[in-house]
Order: sequence, then structure tokens, then C-alpha cells
Amino acid sequence: MTRFRDVTLHAVILLAAAFVMALAFPRTDWSFTPWLALAPLLAIATIRTPRTAFLWGWASGTVFFLVLLRWLQYTFQVYSAIPWPLVYGPVFLLAAYCGFWTGAVAWAVSWLTARRSAALALGLAPFLWVAAEWLRGHLFGGFPWGALGYSQYLHLRVIQIAELAGVHAVSFVLLAVNAALAGCVVLRWRPALVGTGAAAALLVATLVFGTVRIAEPLPGEAVRVALIQPSIEQPLKWEPRHTRETLGIYFALLQRVAEQHPDLIVWPETAAPTILRRDPPLIERFLTASAELGVPMLVGSIDAVGDPPRFRNSAFLITDQGIVGRYDKIQLVPFGEFVPLSRVLGFVRRWAEFISQLEAGSHAVVFNAPPAPFGIVICYEGIFPDLFRQFVRDGARLMVNMTNDAWFGRTSGPEQHLTMYPFRAVEHRVSVVRAANTGVSAFIAPNGFIVRRLQLFERGVMTEKVPLRARRTLFTRLGDWLGLLSLAVTTAALAGAWYRTGAVAEGSA
Repeated sequence: MTRFRDVTLHAVILLAAAFVMALAFPRTDWSFTPWLALAPLLAIATIRTPRTAFLWGWASGTVFFLVLLRWLQYTFQVYSAIPWPLVYGPVFLLAAYCGFWTGAVAWAVSWLTARRSAALALGLAPFLWVAAEWLRGHLFGGFPWGALGYSQYLHLRVIQIAELAGVHAVSFVLLAVNAALAGCVVLRWRPALVGTGAAAALLVATLVFGTVRIAEPLPGEAVRVALIQPSIEQPLKWEPRHTRETLGIYFALLQRVAEQHPDLIVWPETAAPTILRRDPPLIERFLTASAELGVPMLVGSIDAVGDPPRFRNSAFLITDQGIVGRYDKIQLVPFGEFVPLSRVLGFVRRWAEFISQLEAGSHAVVFNAPPAPFGIVICYEGIFPDLFRQFVRDGARLMVNMTNDAWFGRTSGPEQHLTMYPFRAVEHRVSVVRAANTGVSAFIAPNGFIVRRLQLFERGVMTEKVPLRARRTLFTRLGDWLGLLSLAVTTAALAGAWYRTGAVAEGSA
């Protein structure tokens, strides 16, 4: 009876904590919950076997991602032919995979406790967590969505440390606080006090650094950029009977931009309702508009290359001279823009209309054209810090994100997507201009502040004076060094504990 009561109590506490931690992200934005919601899991991991700790961690991680990724269910229900109840399968499998890494952290804490001490295990917990986030963001193409640090995107003082070590720096601080709280429950008073003091010092240093950085003036050199959010429903984007109406909306919005005298106009991902380079009349309309306004335009379109055609997701820079530059998306969306292991899994294309087979681009492109050198990330490329960094290292002084989140309707998905770009801005002290078909379009300052935004499915235009990047940050120079360091520390800690256990066993024999 006691065991049943313990299991029930653990389940209620851990699953409830995972649930409320997922609510730290849009739309609820309960950003205080990650500061304490992981403490129960860490505490329980120190008093349970590694196998039990792993299962509790996996279960709570799966619940967290099921709640966080609930918006994906809309896409599968509306745009796929997956039979019920299998339609719930893809989201569950993705959540279970992501939750596995939470289980791995709980296992490591339990294993280190058993072989060394709970104090050491909790002290290493921030490194264990960041190593797991790094692996999840890189293995099998990577899926870094839902890194814990992103929950703090509205708290500018907290996120300024991303300039030093990226979003993982914020995750590290959050885990340090959680580990200290867990230590107050399971450790003796002296090591608990040390852990609490270390976490408090780290948090204070984070807030002081953030306060100093926010007080600094933004770079003085700036350009005026306009973005357009046409808000075309996904079923209508490629409907030939709707093309004329779509273009009518586009050029009506363009007239409103003309009154604001920008230096650059940014359209969303795949804004062209046809394959742009195979539609000379449409190119001519954009060329004429660019000439009349005296402003270059960045237009998203599907492109076709070769014969038989290979399709790419591209961005074209158009001036009064025609198409003068292009960028082809590098990081494609698995099961959206291509099917991994297509010879084995190719049958899934019959189940969903949103699955295509695109060809990836080969390299980052910085447009060294007026009004300033700028780079582009298309759709969810911007959630990959390493890729985003390539453009900045190659000289981009302004970054553009073109996206089409219409596939996710009026769910929390587009809002969650937005939360990652304040971190990209802070990491490199670069302005980010984000044009989304149905939202959320926004201007983000180099300090991560969302200056202006258009709401979901709000049709409109915005023009802002955008500061240009003036320096290179530590993250620009070194990249995700904290992720690699955490991976090294985790490997060394686990190997050291294993070696020490083996040596003790050999000595006692």
C-alpha cells in the first residue's frame, strides 16, 4: 500500500510539474514555472534507482512535449489523411523521443548519486541538461524546439547572457536554480547551503549582466525596413482560381508600403503563388513595383532547377534590374519538405498534403546589396543557432526570417516559433526582421526586445528603423561552446564514476 501511495504521489507531482512547465511557453507564458518545475524530478532521481528515475523522467518529459507540441495536432488533423486514431501517433512519437532526453538526465543524476554522491549529481545537473538539449538539437538532423531557455524570451535581463553562450546559457541557469531547490530537500544542510549559494550567485550575475547590457544604447547606424503580412489561408495559397485575388491583395499592400519610404521590403516565405522564375509576367510586376518605389524587394518562392525539375524553397532579391540574388533553404523540415529514409518511409507522402520533396541549398548567402549586408533564414532554419551564426560570421549586419506558419492555423505554434528569434538577436546583437504569411511578423531589436508585431491572421504592413549590427559577440566568435563543454563534462563525469566504481570493485576483490 505504501509503495502504491508513493508511486501515485510521484506521478501526480512529476506529471503536474511537467504540465505547468510546458505552459511557460506561448500562449500562456507562465515563465516562472521552469524556475522550480524540474526540482521534483531531480530530487526523486537522487532517491530512486537509475531505471526508475529514467522512466519517471521519460514520462514527465513526454507529457511536457505533448502539451508543448499540441499545436502540431492541428496540422495532422486538417492536412493529412492519417486514419483516426492513428492521427495522434506522430505527435506522441515525437513527444516520446524528445521526452527520452529528460529521462536520460534523470538516469544520469540517479546513476551518479549511486556511485558518487547526490551533491555531485545535482551540481552536475545543469551540464547534464544542456548536454541533452545539445544532443536533441543535433542528432538525426536536430529538433531544438522547446529548449528550456526559450521560456524566458520576455525577460530581457535574463536572456542577455545568450550573447555569451546562446539559449543554453539560460537553460543552464534555470537548471542550477532547480538543482539548488532539489538539494534543499535531499541534501544535508551544509552542501545544500553551498548549492543554494552557487545558484544564487549565478542568478545574480545573470541579472546584473542583463541590466548592464539593456542600459547600453542600440547601434546608431540603421536602415528602414518594411515587412508585409498578407495573411493568405493555406488552402488558398496554391489554388489557381485564387491567384488573381492573392496578387490583388499583395499589390494593394505594396501601395501602403510606398507611403512609408523603406530601404528594403520583405515578403514571407513562398509568397509567390506560382513558381516565380517560371512566371515572367509576375517577375515583371515585381520588377516594375521595385522600380517605381526605388526599393529592393525580398520575395519568397518555390523554385525549379534542372530537367526533370528539382524544387527548392528559395528567397529572391528583386530590384529594377530583375532578380539579382537568391538563397536556397538549407535546413529542410523533415516530413514537411522531405522524407528521411524515403525509400523506406516514402509511403507517408500519401497521408499528408503538406509533405513535399525539396532539394536543400548548399551554402549560406549574405546579400551584399543596399541597404546593408543581410542574411536570410527561411521558416524554421532560425531555430538552429549554428546555421544562423553562419550568416553573421559571413558579414550579415541584419538578419531576415521569412516564414509561412499558416499550416498551424490559429494555434500556439506560430507564437512558439517567434520566441526563438529574440535569442538569435541577442546571441549576435543583430536586428531580426520577421515576415510571416499569417503571422507572427515582428521587428526584434539586438537586445531581444520585440519592438512591433502583427497578430495572427492580421493582414497588414509594418515599417521600422532597424539598427545594424556593430560588433561580434562571444557567441559569434565561439558558437555553442557551452553545449560542447557540457557534453564533455557529462562524458567525463559518467566515465569517471564508472572507472572509480570498477576500481573499487577490483580493489575489494
